[in-house]
Amino acid sequence: MLMGAGLNRPERRKTEILAAARGVFLRQGYPDTGMEVVARMAGVSTATLYTYFPSKAKLFEVVIHETVRDMAGPVRASTRVKGDARARLMALTCAYATFFSRPMTRATFRLITSERRRFQVLADFFLRNAREELGRAAIRVIDDLVETGELKVEKPSWAAGQLLGMIDHPTLLLGLSAGDNVQPNRPLEELSRDAVETFLARYGNNRVVPQPSPARS
Repeated sequence: MLMGAGLNRPERRKTEILAAARGVFLRQGYPDTGMEVVARMAGVSTATLYTYFPSKAKLFEVVIHETVRDMAGPVRASTRVKGDARARLMALTCAYATFFSRPMTRATFRLITSERRRFQVLADFFLRNAREELGRAAIRVIDDLVETGELKVEKPSWAAGQLLGMIDHPTLLLGLSAGDNVQPNRPLEELSRDAVETFLARYGNNRVVPQPSPARS
C-alpha cells in the first residue's frame, strides 16, 4: 500500500507498520521475525504494534493480503498500452518479465511457499490470486487482439499460459533456484521479443508480419 496525503494518522501508521513488517519478513523469514524488531523498524512501540495487530500471525496475513493486492499493478497497467499485436504483447511480456525479475517478487513467492504448512489457506490464496491476476491481464490482451482479428485463438486461457510460461523459466524460476538477485543472462526485452515472436508464429494471422530477431554477438 502506498502512503498518501489523504491518509489520517492511524491509517498512515498502519501503512508504515505493514511496510516495515514486509521488509523484515522477507529478510528474516516468518519464524525469525520478532514483533519487537518490526516495531523498531516501523518507529513505534511494541504496545502500539499490538494495538494494530494482535499477533505475528495476523500481521503476516495482512502483509500477504496487501502484497497480493499491489503486486500485479504494473502488469495490469501494461494491458492499457495501445498499438498492434506485437506492441501490445511486448508491453505485457516485458512487464511480466520485469515483475518476476524483481528480488522482492521472488522473495515474496519464496516466503509464502516456505510457510505453506503453517499458513496453507493463506498460501493457496496468494498463489491462486497471483496466477489469476497475471493470467487475467494476458487473457485481456489476447481477447482484444482476437476481436481485432490480429490473433486466431480458440482458448485464450491456454494461449495466455503458453505465452507467460515462456517468461517464467528465465525469470521467476531462475531466481527461486539461483537466488533472488540473479538476473537472466539475456536482456529482458530480448527474452520478451523471442516469446512474442514464437507466440505470433503460432497464433498470429497473416496481417502480423514476422519480425526477425536482432543478430546476437
